[in-house]
Order: sequence, then C-alpha cells, then structure tokens
Amino acid sequence: MRLRAIVPALAVLLSIGLLLVQPGGGDAQQKMLKIGLSFPLTGADADSADAIVKGAQMAVEDVNAKGGAAGYKFEAVVFDSATPAAGQYDPAQSATNIRKFVADSLVIALVGPQMSGEGKAISPILSEADMATITPSSTNPDITDPKFKDQYRPKGKAVYFRNVTTDAYQGPNMANHAFHKLGVKKVYVLDDAGSFGVGIADSFSRRAKELGMTVLGRDRLDPKEADYKTILTKIKGMNPDAIYYGGVVQAGVKLARQLTEVMPKVHKLASDGLYDLGFPEQAGKEAAEGWWASNAAPDMLSDAKAAEWINKYKSKYKREPHNYSITAYHGVLVIADAIERTVKAGKPVTRSSIRDAIQATSLKNTLQGPIEYDENGDIKSKIIALYQFTDAKLVYKGVAPEK
Repeated sequence: MRLRAIVPALAVLLSIGLLLVQPGGGDAQQKMLKIGLSFPLTGADADSADAIVKGAQMAVEDVNAKGGAAGYKFEAVVFDSATPAAGQYDPAQSATNIRKFVADSLVIALVGPQMSGEGKAISPILSEADMATITPSSTNPDITDPKFKDQYRPKGKAVYFRNVTTDAYQGPNMANHAFHKLGVKKVYVLDDAGSFGVGIADSFSRRAKELGMTVLGRDRLDPKEADYKTILTKIKGMNPDAIYYGGVVQAGVKLARQLTEVMPKVHKLASDGLYDLGFPEQAGKEAAEGWWASNAAPDMLSDAKAAEWINKYKSKYKREPHNYSITAYHGVLVIADAIERTVKAGKPVTRSSIRDAIQATSLKNTLQGPIEYDENGDIKSKIIALYQFTDAKLVYKGVAPEK
C-alpha cells in the first residue's frame, strides 16, 4: 500500500524536475543559445586558430558573466575544420561542421571561419539556413561580392559578415607599401593554390603593375611538397627586389626556410596568411626574420585602450593574442547586441531575425573602432595594418598606404 502511494508522488516530483530543465519550463529554466565555432585547431594553422577561438570563448564568458544577452546565456560549440589528409584547414570538413550546426536548433549564429577556402564552402549552406556567420579573419572578396551572390548566397540575403576588410584592399595596399616605402621595382609572386592565396596574389599583382613595378613571374607552390628550391633558384636568376607570397602557413614555413638559403637579402612580403604568432617557431627564427605581413584590420595590440583586454586574455589562456583574437571577440559581441535589439523590438529570437539584426549592426566603441556592415556583409572600415617579424616577434609598423 505504501509503495502504491509513493510511486505516483515520485512521478509528480519527476515531472516537476523535468519542467525545470527543459526549454520552456518556466522561470527556473535558463534560456540558452549556442554559437558555433569551426576552426582548424590541428595541423599547420593550429596556433593561429587557437588564438582566435580563445578570443571568441572569452567573449562568451564575458557576456554570460553580465547575465547574458536579453536573458539568454551563450554556449560556445567548437569543431575542428582541419584534417590529417589536408595537413591544415579542409573546406570539406568545414562544410560538414556547418551542417551539424544547422541541424542543432539551438545554434543561433556562428563566428568564423578563419580561412577563405572554408568560407566559400560554407556560405551557400548558411544561405539556405538563413543563419549568419561573422568571420574574424577571412578576406577573399568573392564571398561577399554581389557578382557571385548566386553562388555564395543563393537565397539573396547576406549571411557572411566580416570584422575584417577584404583582399581587394589587403593585396593592393601591400603593393603600395612595397613600391612607395621599400622601393621595390621588380617582384616575383607566389601563391599556395588555395582560394585565399590565389585571390590575394592576384590583387597584389594587379596593383603592382598599375604602380609600374615589374612582375617577373608567378608560380604556385604545392603545400604538401617539401622542396621549392628549384623554383627559388629560377627566381634568383631574375634578380628580384622582392618576393610576394599569397598563402597560409603550411607552404609559407617551407618557403621561408628555403628562401633564407637561396635569397637571404630579398624583401619578403606576405599577407595575414603569415600573420601567425607560431610562424617563427615553425619556420625558425632566422627564416622568419624580416618577413612583412599585412593584417585586414586596424592594429589593436599596441593600443593602450586594449591593454586591459590583452592582460585578461593572457592571464586566462597563458598565451599571446593577436588582432584576430579581438575581431573574434567582437563577433560574439555583435551576436549578443543583435539578440538584445531583437528582443527589445518584440521580435522572436530566430536565426532569421538575428541575421537581420546583425545586418543592421552599429557598434561604435569597440577596440577596433566602429563595426558596421554594408548590404553585402562587408565591414565599412578598410584599414590595413602592417607588421614585420623582428627577433621572432610581430612588430607593428603602421597603416599600409591606400594609394
């Protein structure tokens, strides 16, 4: 008899408990949304990806510590977009990750990707889902160019938002620096066959020719090959003033080592593909020395306003941040701000409503300055920062000339 009385009572208590932990279960239920992060956390890009992801994770913690966004707490969900076969980021793996995010109804928006090749693979998937992503570092202009909207956003609306500018500025502005500041007259251009590398090498080459520089030639480096000395020996015979490399770390570290042996005195120019704190360790201090790297955002790390943020990051993660750690941090803040405005307007919090709110973003006082997007998702700020590796450190050298 006592057992018969206890069982219904337990059932009632269990049902109350379930109400407290399931969505829609009343005031005791903490509203929660997920932010997806897909980055190449293994392979050649791992150090840079780690620095970026930690920036986004710190923002998630900061938003949650303040009570969330309009009462919603955030959870960061992190997937690795690199594969052993690629040895670096893999666009196919990135697409697989994004499909998993789309299938999870709690994922409201994404921060990422790191690489443009990933961006080209995932943008059509996001367009079909009407889900926004905010990239802290991807710069190939095609993804947001309205000429390619049928390919990258078939549903029409922008879904790929950038907290950095594009290679339409990054490549040409490095050419301006090479010509006006370094006195380069003859340059040889290399790329790593990736979407990013090819695109930025193209944009650099076009501007170099407009300035009157002689582009002596162009070669493509296979990131999986070990020896580039045949190509470099050929280039040495042309007596260039500079080498420009469009690409990322996997081929870049081998190029740097071998270039030091074949042409140690030539100007060595690259983009944010080599803006990587792990580059001197991978390539070697001597090989990294003197390399120039552009960055598709304003310099923040030497700004006194960022000192508190930097110290907090270093204390929390026991590593150095870089500029794209901060643009990733801002990506989460943009999503939080979009949720706040959506709720304030009395609209439902859905992927579509948050996409619409992100499109209308106007954050004025971030560490990188104003964050606003045009109708294609591109940030309106077009500042390119320049760095040079000196004693195994990235040293800020100023803003790249626009003309």
